[in-house]
Amino acid sequence: MTDTIEMRAWPRTDGRKGIRNTVVVAYLVECAHHVARAIAQPYEGRDVHVIGFPGCFPNDYAQTMMESLCTHPNVGGVLLVSLGCENFQKRRLRDVIEASGRPVDLVTIQASGGTRSAIASGRKWVAETRDALDVQPTVPMSPSELVIGTICGGSDATSGIAGNPAAGRAFDLLVAEGATCIFEETGELIGCEQIMAERAATPEIGEALIDTVQKAVRYYDAMGYGSFSQGNAEGGLSTIEEKSLGAYAKSGHSRISGIIKPGIAPPTAGLYLLDVVPDGAPRFGFPNINDTAEIVELISCGAHAVIFVTGRGSVVGSAISPVLKVCANPETYARMAEDMDVNAGRILTDKATLDGVGAEIRDKLVGLARGSRSASEDLGHHEFVLTYKSFEPLGPNCLPAAV
Repeated sequence: MTDTIEMRAWPRTDGRKGIRNTVVVAYLVECAHHVARAIAQPYEGRDVHVIGFPGCFPNDYAQTMMESLCTHPNVGGVLLVSLGCENFQKRRLRDVIEASGRPVDLVTIQASGGTRSAIASGRKWVAETRDALDVQPTVPMSPSELVIGTICGGSDATSGIAGNPAAGRAFDLLVAEGATCIFEETGELIGCEQIMAERAATPEIGEALIDTVQKAVRYYDAMGYGSFSQGNAEGGLSTIEEKSLGAYAKSGHSRISGIIKPGIAPPTAGLYLLDVVPDGAPRFGFPNINDTAEIVELISCGAHAVIFVTGRGSVVGSAISPVLKVCANPETYARMAEDMDVNAGRILTDKATLDGVGAEIRDKLVGLARGSRSASEDLGHHEFVLTYKSFEPLGPNCLPAAV
């Protein structure tokens, strides 16, 4: 591990620290999306990101997600963009952001005179806020303060052999350093629930882990579709169980401290499962319509950065938090090296080991807090997806016993 350069971060009033100091422009209904995008457009490359919720009728999940995302440690200021007649609880969101100590403003298109005037006032606020954040001092940060998520997408047979196990090794290193790590994709852990439960910190958490995966089975049975794509099959995966074993590998070997849900920050350091499958009967469609939605949910739990393992080659990044691409397939890496951060395919060609690549992933994550940028950041990827879901509150059996 290389630790010669100090990690630096921006302090927040809640005690957390951010490895980025991003200005978020958040639209609160799809009707305001164009205006939000136009406001941010002149500041490309200056960490001004667009996020938003497209729906018009209210949803507790979306409200929780937006509140968590707009007060994420990587966010330095927020401009809310409202049409004016949507049902989103925009004043509540503004109050939450203001209470967090961040600069916040609300542009209402209908009240400001329409598109051009809303864009002009929004750009003025963003310019002033961006300039102020650019001179905000940083403070030292330790690897133990990192929150890291992991996901796999565009998976093939190499993902479970090289990329995901290497990500799991990185998780083990980070957890041992006192960091917080989050894995997810409960719909891709089917068949792994019993072995996963054996790693639980308490018997109660073990039972909750099994229940969480069984809930995913019921949900996908009701939908008539599982988390398995044509691309997975073309890449050499045969069943959801085979895919699940590969996806499970990226959780590493550390004790599982608990279960969380989107928008909920882990209460302590350690390893957590993020349950992304809605509670109750299916109401809003597939649990996650694409990888970007899952990345956003990891970020909503406070992830400073997200490890993304791919075999066939995904290019997506995300708003708010950097996405570190780990490519498991050496042939894919040769074609798409510009989009990738780590070549885990070297494990398959006998030029690297799982432990070696795991340490490389860990070091690159720490490097993000030392000023380096991920490939997706350099390429300008700021994808964002937020839709409707429904969740029930967490039960006490899902969390560490001390909480």
